[in-house]
Amino acid sequence: MNPTLRKPAGVLAIILGIALYALAVASMADWLGQLPVLVQLPAYVILGIIWILPLKPLLRWMETGKWRE
Repeated sequence: MNPTLRKPAGVLAIILGIALYALAVASMADWLGQLPVLVQLPAYVILGIIWILPLKPLLRWMETGKWRE
């Protein structure tokens, strides 16, 4: 097998995506901080998990070259 640029491109995409997502969530911090604590907790839990969703197809593409099974 010949090495491809999929893995380095995928790693860069992951790093860039996480950085952009972190900036987006950080920009909402003032707004989220004004919410009651019982609303903040689920919001931060959801925001802390949601960034993982695009990783599965990206990791699959990095390994196989296909977005779907």
